[in-house]
Amino acid sequence: MTDRLDLYGGASLALLTDLYQLTMAQGYWMAGVAEREAVFHLTFRRHPFGGAYAVAAGLEPALDYLSRYRFDASDLEYLAGLQGGDGKRLFDPGFVAYLGTMKFDCTVDAVPEGSVVFAHEPLLRVQGPVLAAQLVETPLLNIVNFQTLIATKAARVVQAARGEPVVEFGLRRAQGPDGGISASRASYLGGCAGTSNVLAGKLLGIPVKGTHAHSWVMFHDDELTAFRAYAASMPNNCTFLVDTYDTLQGVRHAITVGEELRAKGHALAGVRLDSGDLAHLSIEARKLLDAAGFPDAKIVASNDLDEGTIASLEAQGARIDVWGVGTKMVTAYDQPALGGVYKLGAVRGADGGWQHKIKVSEQVVKISNPGVQQVRRYRKGDELVADVIYDQDAGLAARDGRVTLWDLEDQLRSSTVEPAEHDRAEDLLVRVMDRGVRVGDRGGLEGARARAARDLAGLSVRTRRFLNPQPHRVGLDPHVHRTKAELIAAARSKS
Repeated sequence: MTDRLDLYGGASLALLTDLYQLTMAQGYWMAGVAEREAVFHLTFRRHPFGGAYAVAAGLEPALDYLSRYRFDASDLEYLAGLQGGDGKRLFDPGFVAYLGTMKFDCTVDAVPEGSVVFAHEPLLRVQGPVLAAQLVETPLLNIVNFQTLIATKAARVVQAARGEPVVEFGLRRAQGPDGGISASRASYLGGCAGTSNVLAGKLLGIPVKGTHAHSWVMFHDDELTAFRAYAASMPNNCTFLVDTYDTLQGVRHAITVGEELRAKGHALAGVRLDSGDLAHLSIEARKLLDAAGFPDAKIVASNDLDEGTIASLEAQGARIDVWGVGTKMVTAYDQPALGGVYKLGAVRGADGGWQHKIKVSEQVVKISNPGVQQVRRYRKGDELVADVIYDQDAGLAARDGRVTLWDLEDQLRSSTVEPAEHDRAEDLLVRVMDRGVRVGDRGGLEGARARAARDLAGLSVRTRRFLNPQPHRVGLDPHVHRTKAELIAAARSKS
């Protein structure tokens, strides 16, 4: 199996970008600075769904995209034909020819997929020629933003299910084939046990689940006949959808066919509830199944579920064994996008040193962090204790194991991570691409899924709660904090 989501037969996707990336690229080329070294960071500004964390996802598809990055002849022909406002060529022929020979030769460091991450931390760091690093901004955000959002949603849904398996059912409501496959991948990474999406199963090795729809029951003269016909066709996959007409009568019909299956050496897998009062119906269905001698038959529930609904049903004592979650997971209800951004952190100066860059705004949350950023994570056993964003070129400022964290949005507030609070530390961003060539252990989707489970388990219960979560400790290293303050002051003095 592979993590590659190749829905376009290997065709060039270099034009999967915003036009302004290409107009800026021509500007770099015209000015003779296209090869000047720069560093960009991909981050997000706010935790999704009112939570206090996110699950990093989309790295493998993003690296697959970068490793095949090229402009083919049809791309160049299209760009050469674009016109400016005066009716003349938008792009210089020399620049178009340059794109035809350009290779993506940047170095990429990234947080491994499945890692729990927090606002303002770099998920990816892209370092290399400014033209190439700039051009990939839009596709990287497109891939990483969406999959991180869906993986986070899935983690929340799985948490609400309290250990009961969650199956992703969302393909029919996803935003096109790309969105459907990507959502299946990210949902599985975030903790789902399987998917109804068969293509995702083929491409990615995700377990596939499903039986029949209401149309199967409606096609036959009556429900009992429908269940019997399905059992005859597929006796090893009998979870009957029981709410086409009368839900509890449907359960009784499922029991009747279950007894017939048992007589032939097969088992009734379960029943699925797709409408109505799921708490009440699941309790009553459980009573019927147990009384009939089917204690192992599972009750599957679907019907516009999300983490809030599941948590409510659990609190009501619902007897649901498997949760089928579709629309609200693959569309990331009720947050349609992750606020991911891709910002310039530094440019190599004429003296060979880094010139730090910053984006200043009246909105504090939109002020970027300067430098060549790395994240040091502190743990106590498996528990996540704190993260500090520091400048890799300057190194981490720490005294006797004590680390100061300056608040990301309040320049006057800081806290300290004491030596007794942690027993190990690690840098989160690791080398995944060296001058355009894939390096390191890929780990695969199963590895990313296992990492997500470990990190989520190590996250404080207070941070994982849905209502008013406690923020995880994340801050700036003193050097980055000081540099940021100096750059803000300098920028505002010029305005």
